[in-house]
Amino acid sequence: MVPFQDMKGRHVAEREAYLKVIGDVIDSGELAGGRYVEKFERDFATYCGVAHAVGVGSGTEALWLTLLAMGIGPGDEVITVPMSFVATVEAICLTGAKPVFVDIDPHTYTLDPTALHGALTHRAKAIIPVHLFGQPADMAPILEFARQHGLRVIEDAAQAHGAECGGQKVGSIGDAGCFSFYPAKNLGAMGEAGAVVTGDKKLADRIQKLRNHGQSDKNSHALVGWNCRMDGIQGAVLSLKLQRLDHENQMRRCHARMYAEKLSDLSELDLPMEASGRSHVFHIYAIRTPARDRLILNFRANQIEFGVHYPVPIHLQPAFHHLGLRLGDFPISESYAKELVSLPMFPEMETEQIDLVVRAICTTFDR
Repeated sequence: MVPFQDMKGRHVAEREAYLKVIGDVIDSGELAGGRYVEKFERDFATYCGVAHAVGVGSGTEALWLTLLAMGIGPGDEVITVPMSFVATVEAICLTGAKPVFVDIDPHTYTLDPTALHGALTHRAKAIIPVHLFGQPADMAPILEFARQHGLRVIEDAAQAHGAECGGQKVGSIGDAGCFSFYPAKNLGAMGEAGAVVTGDKKLADRIQKLRNHGQSDKNSHALVGWNCRMDGIQGAVLSLKLQRLDHENQMRRCHARMYAEKLSDLSELDLPMEASGRSHVFHIYAIRTPARDRLILNFRANQIEFGVHYPVPIHLQPAFHHLGLRLGDFPISESYAKELVSLPMFPEMETEQIDLVVRAICTTFDR
């Protein structure tokens, strides 16, 4: 059997170190916020190349609080893509704003900057480009468009920890970057956690208040906020895991090269590419084929786990029928939703596991 992700295996080598830092947090009593979260915030801000990081309870909360902190709400519009995890759009809707979609680039699967002008209205306030699967969006033209029209740019970097665009870490390029540390991510917690990174001190201060019931000081509530704090155990574990992130990303990139070398002669497949000037960190290694159903049957027969990201684009999900969108509105996202299948990908993969996956793919196409 080849697992899609080896969540047990990735913690074996550092198990004692994880147990120690968790024990340290328990002994300290600083279980909600506190010094361990503050240390991770400093570490992660430095890693991303920004002045501020604010730890929160999830990547969804990171997006939601950032939008709220920017003053986005009812009557406003936020431009994003329909090919993403639903949290990107949930966060917009939970502010009372309206998501407005543009289709994806057919090669990178990220927001197509040439489609932005067609989505622009006087109600637009922000753009959320999604660094999908670990591939950075094309940020230069997105930022230029945003500057021309007075829009904020919030990077959804939930799948792209450590990826770079134009030599900058994702999250540091727009007005703010939002990260998820769900356990399966390249930088994953031992539970749920997220963070916002930004160079804007006022924005960071406002998010800090919002995550803690709007408190400016103890028992002084400057804003109507919520409970979105990161807990101490997650902060401590993430500081430890952050030290290995670049190494593990390089391992993912190595596995991606092996897949590409072994599958490049199969005309039935479109393999993920790395756009010029951008570094892909392969949180997901998604291939595209019209024969997805046949390939999935072969994977199951050979005990190879796989993923499908995302079989129903967000604009066609029942929760968003009120937007009045329909099949055919975003043809690239809709077509790819029927064809993408994600191969096993995790840092600890062995060459033999990659070969088993490749062999199952080749036999699907009688090679």
